[in-house]
Amino acid sequence: MADFESAFKITLGHEGGYVFDPDDAGGETYRGVSRRYHPGWVGWSSIDRLKQQAENRRQLNRLLAEDDDLQLQIRDFYKQHYWDRFQGDAIDSQQLAEELFDTGVNMGVHRAVRFMQEGLNLLNRNQKSFKDILEDGKSGPGTLAALNAYLAKDPAEHLLKIMNVLQGMHYIDYMRKSPAQEKYARGWLKRVCIGNAK
Repeated sequence: MADFESAFKITLGHEGGYVFDPDDAGGETYRGVSRRYHPGWVGWSSIDRLKQQAENRRQLNRLLAEDDDLQLQIRDFYKQHYWDRFQGDAIDSQQLAEELFDTGVNMGVHRAVRFMQEGLNLLNRNQKSFKDILEDGKSGPGTLAALNAYLAKDPAEHLLKIMNVLQGMHYIDYMRKSPAQEKYARGWLKRVCIGNAK
């Protein structure tokens, strides 16, 4: 069983503080939570209150980081909206759960699970290890059974590599379609690991 706290700590290292970048599709964000996509998140009221007190962004980020209730709200948000959606507690490989979580936070759980499903289908030895699964982006019983069948015979490493290749390809395609997004390339690529270092 994978540990959420470990995955959360890693992913939070990739997510910055308060940002309002006009080029970012997410718009106003705090620790990766986008107001555009999650306008009803309970933490926005604390952020709005602290924005009134801060003289600059550096001070705002310090005030936000010192707000224990807000930090707990961030943790709970990530657990509910990401970890629980792909059933992180049911995954036996910590590495795979961390990869699903981090990719899910950055690209959406649906896409992260779809990358894993595609990888499982490519690694099932032409359906000799287990039948192909539907690549629907949902982490249901069929996907978890296929993952367990895979992990019973193979290390997580091969599946992780495919998932990271697909993630990297997605970033490249996105930048080709929207060149203004190239400014985020270095941050995105920190989330992609093909070798042993991340």
